[in-house]
Amino acid sequence: MDVINEIIQNSAIGPLSKWYKSLVLLLFSSIVTTLFVMMVILLKYGPYTNIQFGY
Repeated sequence: MDVINEIIQNSAIGPLSKWYKSLVLLLFSSIVTTLFVMMVILLKYGPYTNIQFGY
């Protein structure tokens, strides 16, 4: 936990208040979680989707 706190203090969000730090970390973790879930869904159902390119 000390390493994570040190990284946060030396990053761009270091001087911000605790509420802003929490909000930024929550936003980052939600984006990463969403991308991971989308990757799992794509790997699971990707071969069965019909993708057509056209105008």
